[in-house]
Amino acid sequence: MKPLPILWKRLVDRGETCPRCGSTERNVAAAVAKLESALQPLGIFPMLETRAIDDETFRAAPAESNRIWIGGKPMEEWLGAQAGNSQCCEVCGDLPCRTMELHGRTYEAIPEDLIVKAAMIAASELITPGATTSASSSCSTSCGCS
Repeated sequence: MKPLPILWKRLVDRGETCPRCGSTERNVAAAVAKLESALQPLGIFPMLETRAIDDETFRAAPAESNRIWIGGKPMEEWLGAQAGNSQCCEVCGDLPCRTMELHGRTYEAIPEDLIVKAAMIAASELITPGATTSASSSCSTSCGCS
């Protein structure tokens, strides 16, 4: 099995996180559960790592909070999205929190379906060219696919 690393970083200050990161946390967990079953037949497993960012680190680089890396690249790269920011809550204080912009929409919490989509694109790069699946190996050469 090949690992597909997924790294999610978020602010945790005095045991609290912002509502955006709380929602993204639920979405990441649900996405990883879906990815486990979807990628298993391909010999790939999602390997989730969650990192807490303390207040000092957040103040130095607020765009690192609520950031997802998949297969070593920022999630935005897989989707053709851009990182943005906006004011959030008391936990974040006066600093803007990370958002994601895609196709004219701004997402404060990262949606489950976009996490799954980015991970599937990343996983496609882990598939060995020329490998056969059980479906393609049962195909006869008379179909013209070979």
